[in-house]
Amino acid sequence: MSKPFSQACENNKAPILDVIRNYFVPGNKVLEIGSYTGQHIRFFAEHLPQVIWQPSEIPDNLPILEAGLDGVNLSNILPPLMLDVSQQPWAVTNAGGIFSANTLHIMSEDHVTEFFRGCGKALASGARLCVYGPFNYAGHYTSDSNARFQDWLKAQNPVSGLRDFESVNALAQEAGMTLLADHSMPANNQLLVWQRGQ
Repeated sequence: MSKPFSQACENNKAPILDVIRNYFVPGNKVLEIGSYTGQHIRFFAEHLPQVIWQPSEIPDNLPILEAGLDGVNLSNILPPLMLDVSQQPWAVTNAGGIFSANTLHIMSEDHVTEFFRGCGKALASGARLCVYGPFNYAGHYTSDSNARFQDWLKAQNPVSGLRDFESVNALAQEAGMTLLADHSMPANNQLLVWQRGQ
């Protein structure tokens, strides 16, 4: 049986690694929220072997993640964790970092709020949150393709949709985090980095 596969993950994993290697350092235990096929975490664990990686998924997607990690023998990947951002408190505390890719536009607005609230509680003091995906700025799309993507998302699920940078940054600030960087990425995506206060 072939492993679950995402072409988007395959396309963006190397550009993401180039950025997050600056924020997750040896000895960090990094939680990935929404690991899905496991492609990101396998790639990151291979190239950042001194970082410990904790994959996680919602209950419905956990079998996909488990299949994606089946047979992967990397000692710095922990067993997959079931994590629903809306179920507080999370089972992770004092995390040395949190990473999530292409999740906020899938969640409802309420779940996005819970995402940042949970990250603020789960992160260790001084630890970083790195979030990858498409965002709007000042209520505007950054590209025609992102506008079309929004239409597609709404057709799949009306509660989904691209989030405004200003809104998510305000949620991060409320959760005790400060924006460190906003990296422009390929295919009209961004990689936002926050740090939990000391």
